[in-house]
Amino acid sequence: MPQPDIHLYTAATMNGYKPVIFLEEAGIPYDLTFIDFSNKGQKAPDYVKLNPNGRIPTIVDRSNGDFAVFESGAILWYLAEKYGVFLPHEPKARSETHQWLMFQMAGVGPMMGQAMYFQRIAAPNGHVEPFSIKRYVDETRRLLAVLNTRLDGRNWLAGDEYTIADIATYPWARAYPWAKVSIDGLDHLKAWFDRIDARPAVQKALTIPKAQPAFWGYADESAFLKENAARFAADVKKA
Repeated sequence: MPQPDIHLYTAATMNGYKPVIFLEEAGIPYDLTFIDFSNKGQKAPDYVKLNPNGRIPTIVDRSNGDFAVFESGAILWYLAEKYGVFLPHEPKARSETHQWLMFQMAGVGPMMGQAMYFQRIAAPNGHVEPFSIKRYVDETRRLLAVLNTRLDGRNWLAGDEYTIADIATYPWARAYPWAKVSIDGLDHLKAWFDRIDARPAVQKALTIPKAQPAFWGYADESAFLKENAARFAADVKKA
C-alpha cells in the first residue's frame, strides 16, 4: 500500500491531540510517530530538524515535497486548507475561525498550561507557588467564561459550523479538571463539551497515541499525577 500523505509526530498532550482529532474527524489516513518525552524524543537532532522548537506536534506532508509544519494551530490551518474541511469559505466566518483559533493559541492554551504546570508538576516536586497558582487558575476561569459567552445561542465557536477553532480549543478547555478550574455556571460551555464529547471521532482521537483519562476527569488522577510529576521533575529542578 502507498504511504499516507501525512506523517504525524505527536504525544498525549492537549496540543498533541489537536491534529489527531482533525485527521480522525476528516477520515484522512496518516502515519504516526509517538514522541516519548521520557527519553527527550522531542529534542532528538532528527526531530529538531523538523521542529526547531523541539516541541510537539509536527506533521510532514509527503505529497508536498516532505514539507514540515510545526505549531499545533499552524498544523490545523494547513490541514484545513489542504483538505478543504473545517474552515469556512465565507470571508467573515473564515476570519472568525482564525480569531478563535488565535484566542486558543494565545490565551486558553498558555494560561491553562501554566495552571497545570504549577499544580501538577511544580507543586508535587516541592515548589508550591500559591500566587502563581491563583493567577493562572483565575485567568483560565476568565477565558473559559469568554468562551461561555461566545457559545450563548450558538453551537460552535465560529460561523455556523464545527471548525478548527473548536478542534483546537476542545482538548484544552475540556481538560478543566486537570487544571483544577471550576466551570460552575458556564452552562453554554458545558453544552459545547457535551456536543463534542458525543463525536465518535473525537473520542477515538483522545486514545491516540495514548489515552490520558485523568486529563478529562474520567479517571482517578492520583497514579497518573505521580507519573506525570516524575516525568518533568528534572525540568523543575532546573528552574
